[in-house]
Amino acid sequence: MGSIPAETTDHQRQIMYYAYVIKSELYDYYYKGHCESLEIRLKQHNSGHTQSIKPYIPFKLVYFEEFETREEAIKREKYFKSAAGRRFLKTKIEFS
Repeated sequence: MGSIPAETTDHQRQIMYYAYVIKSELYDYYYKGHCESLEIRLKQHNSGHTQSIKPYIPFKLVYFEEFETREEAIKREKYFKSAAGRRFLKTKIEFS
């Protein structure tokens, strides 16, 4: 997995979308989502902006894929949440 893409101004880049997996650093808990900015979204998660996962903070990014459209990212997020997607993710990241 690569590092989080560097942030640039909108006129310098095409807007990209991401499907991602974050892992709690304290618990065996994974969260799958999609966003436009991995860096901003991870900060939001770790600041407690997502109420349902607040008890599991802090999180670290463990996997992501980049897409040209929001629809593609949402479709991939839904796949990650399926049984087949969980099996796929086990081959990509080390689940504890």
